[in-house]
Amino acid sequence: MDAQSRWSVSQDVLCFGPFRLAASERVLEKEGVRIRLGSRALDILIALVERPAEVVTKKELFARVWPDLVVDEGNLRYHVSALRKALGERRSGTRYVTNVPGRGYCFVAPISSAASRPALLSNSLAHSPVGLPPSPTRMIGRDETVQLVSDELIAQRFLTIVGPGGIGKTTVANAVSRTMLTAFDGAVHYVDFGALFTPSLVPNRVASTVGLLGNFDDPLAALPAFLHDRRMLLVFDSCEHLIEMIAPLAERIFREAPGVHILATSREPLQVEGEHVYRIHPLAFPPDDDPLTASCALTFPAIQLFVERASADGSGFELHDADAPILGKVCRKLDGIALALELAAGRVGAYGIKGIASLLDGPCRLLWHGRRTASPPASDAKRHARLELQSAP
Repeated sequence: MDAQSRWSVSQDVLCFGPFRLAASERVLEKEGVRIRLGSRALDILIALVERPAEVVTKKELFARVWPDLVVDEGNLRYHVSALRKALGERRSGTRYVTNVPGRGYCFVAPISSAASRPALLSNSLAHSPVGLPPSPTRMIGRDETVQLVSDELIAQRFLTIVGPGGIGKTTVANAVSRTMLTAFDGAVHYVDFGALFTPSLVPNRVASTVGLLGNFDDPLAALPAFLHDRRMLLVFDSCEHLIEMIAPLAERIFREAPGVHILATSREPLQVEGEHVYRIHPLAFPPDDDPLTASCALTFPAIQLFVERASADGSGFELHDADAPILGKVCRKLDGIALALELAAGRVGAYGIKGIASLLDGPCRLLWHGRRTASPPASDAKRHARLELQSAP
């Protein structure tokens, strides 16, 4: 299928089976009811429906869904499985996503285009939350952070959550967005830039989210003008790869729309007028000095997250006193980075706690590379992460 015949998911509402997908708003519905789907699984769905009946390779999906991270194939399989579950493939017997062994995945169901619903595209959109990611089942170790960020955002109007990849910036921004719904009378608008790779589309993405429609010679001017008399919260998630376009837009909105508050997440500050920076810290883990029991270990958020994720895979994992010091070592090795902890926890069923600790001590390790604008030795804003939990050749 050539590029011209591919679906323009940024403009169309696409229908397949009982589902409607409004990709620009990141909304999937089944018979009018919104489907709760994780942001990674939704990214995979959008990537697949852009190229129906084509094989989208695993490499392409990794680049699309985890643009700055190198994760193992099990993570992709997990989110594809979550997508299939949300689409009800097993219950209905209808196939939407098929696996092409050794290559990737393909969207195989018929797709049609439908007109976008007026309710989603009218100016009334400025008074309803748009595209908030699904709320995590349980947020661990970030309650105080959410409160601090919420208070600072109200006081300062423009706040960027800064930290390395996988540390939990999006989780915190998602939680803050939900706490702000009442304060902004529902006018909370979430713009996820993670799957956008064309800088010139940044203003259009923001404009469509807040209900500004039409073609403009200068969208950078039209958007602040549209927002001038409105009060709302704009959340700009995953800004680092489009920072050269997002930064001046955010600055202009801050300056020309005094009722608009901006919460951004990025691996480095936007460095513009009005911005205040909140640097998010890793989840706390046990120090390497005292004897550690299971009950004591479970007071640390990094341990709590690891145990919860390890227990969720059906392996029956429970933390015992004998394993507590080993798990404390694992959490220290992984620097309390939430994504790294989740990836490692997903391998407990295969390797056990001792096996994971041994792998992290050997050739399998977490590799960080520096900030994209920094010289090679710098690593204060870590851009790439890879966790390999398998035996070295």
